Amino acid sequence: MSPMSDPEPRAARLRVLVLHGPNLNTLGRRQPEIYGRTTLAEIDEHLRARGDELECDISTFQSNHEGALIDYLQAEAATALGIVINPGGLTHSSVSLRDALAGTGRPVIEVHLSNIHAREPFRHESLLASICRGQVVGLGWRGYLYALDALVSEERERERASRERRGPSPL
Repeated sequence: MSPMSDPEPRAARLRVLVLHGPNLNTLGRRQPEIYGRTTLAEIDEHLRARGDELECDISTFQSNHEGALIDYLQAEAATALGIVINPGGLTHSSVSLRDALAGTGRPVIEVHLSNIHAREPFRHESLLASICRGQVVGLGWRGYLYALDALVSEERERERASRERRGPSPL
């Protein structure tokens, strides 16, 4: 090790997947009284800015097709620390998406712009909730940022605890 090098190699940047389900591409236009006026592109911008603050890469993907979301998860999850997902209407109907998320072995946080528990009864049940680390509902676009913060904070806590268990590095 040269005198100018860091005592511990810097870990690679963390990576989080953010998946947006059906109809989220219409945010800003579709029912703004429920979902707000913020567009999906703006949400993704907010996520990337927060990711830069957290030294974390954000990979976003939106599809109106269940199979495309599953294909993306299967191709990308192995290199991610966790997943933030707003499954849209698939929340209440997709066993396949649930199984694909569970199969990643990664922590998942489910996000909904509106409070699904205060809406129509069919929206109250999430098929994904039981495999998710948590849910953020009803807080608008900021819910995505809260989910990202939680995933990254938990990972950093795990890293810190692991370093403490190993003890000081030999000189």
